[in-house]
Amino acid sequence: MFNKVLIANRGEIAVRVIRACREMGIKTVAIYSDVDKDSLHVQKADEAYCLGEVLSYMHIDKIVQIAKRTRCEAVHPGYGFLAEVPEFAQACEQSGLTFIGPDSRVIRLMGNKVHARKAAIEASLPVIPGYNIDYMRLDDIEAIAEEVGFPLLVKAASGGGGKGINKVYAREKLRDAIFDAREQAVTYFKDEVVYLEKYLEHTRHIEIQIMADNYGNVVSLGERDCSLQRRNQKLIEESPSPFLDEQLRQKMARSAVNLAWQIGYRGAGTMEFLVEPDGSYYFVEMNTRIQVEHPVTEMTTGIDIVKTQLMVAAGLPLPFTPRDIHPRGWAIECRINAERPDTFFPSPGHISEVIFPQGPWVRVDTFIYPGYDVKPFYDSLIAKLIVWAPTRQEAICRMKAALNEFHIEGIYTNLDFHRFVMDHPLFTHGAITTDCLPRLGYKPLKLSKGSKRIFISPV
Repeated sequence: MFNKVLIANRGEIAVRVIRACREMGIKTVAIYSDVDKDSLHVQKADEAYCLGEVLSYMHIDKIVQIAKRTRCEAVHPGYGFLAEVPEFAQACEQSGLTFIGPDSRVIRLMGNKVHARKAAIEASLPVIPGYNIDYMRLDDIEAIAEEVGFPLLVKAASGGGGKGINKVYAREKLRDAIFDAREQAVTYFKDEVVYLEKYLEHTRHIEIQIMADNYGNVVSLGERDCSLQRRNQKLIEESPSPFLDEQLRQKMARSAVNLAWQIGYRGAGTMEFLVEPDGSYYFVEMNTRIQVEHPVTEMTTGIDIVKTQLMVAAGLPLPFTPRDIHPRGWAIECRINAERPDTFFPSPGHISEVIFPQGPWVRVDTFIYPGYDVKPFYDSLIAKLIVWAPTRQEAICRMKAALNEFHIEGIYTNLDFHRFVMDHPLFTHGAITTDCLPRLGYKPLKLSKGSKRIFISPV
């Protein structure tokens, strides 16, 4: 096992990795920007080094140099930032550092959605009808769009995190959507390639968590239902899905395992699918890193995914087989964001008070504390609230109780939005789809920078 690991990230995922390393007796090295000097991951790590300005988490050379100078043997990328940048994994490989994740070849293959679609087709997975429109004339693109059919999506080939996706309902809007998607693709991913994909309405977003080692073993840890989204960003996740039956569940799991095995995958990864009301499912993309929502899988399987990542990266075989995986009960995760509930715009600021929920089978992954200043430069996610119970109904009740205990003063949050959803019939009946958010009827009536004092209108 490794003696020392550098965590190339910040926020709650950095704290999460540090905790796993500590339980395994591994020393940790944190990195931070100059505005993050008071962040919790800096305080929790055994060593911490400043990278510099706000965007320094993207400085590959600096991070590799710190890892080498502090005699780290491995680097954990977390999610976001450099986690799915093949050049970072390659730089680690060339420097003799173990990148805790798949190798750079696989990250490059699956990070490009056009190439990932091709790999999925070769593994006999169904994919959404679509076309690569790179280097095509706009007139030809419009003709292909008519063939695909409206509505459709213009998507960045190297996209992620909900960025670089434009929905188009009519031909006259297509050109502007392509130009805008390409501009976003260059801004966020340094790659202007975009492609067309048929937009499927009233679908479920289902993802399969897999783990793979260096010896050809690939295991599915079950699915997560991530259908409640805003602007292609997930808000609530649960496991198992209230929609899948056992036959469809097993079929999708086999598809995910087959694709991971075919591309020679190693580590934790997630295959994302869209599922139509009739049970037809389509591969969308693969995330070649740990997911924000990994705790719901940990709660239902009892498997520590981060520890397993570390074991696999160190060259050990998976400590379990498919026969050992018996998910039980129900887990739900709510993403707690620092944002205004009326506009959903980020709400940075000083946290004067925090009360975290407690009790059996209640988990909070976070990096905030009383006196912490939420920075305006990074993602608005400040905490994840996860609960487990034997049944879905009990899990919803436990989540409602936990949300009512959760209190943050000083900034706006979306805590009341989650309380609203937990009582909504669409959610309680398990009828959430990726396009249902407008139908929930959420509307805050009064705003206050205290999570207990935002009043919500009825449906």
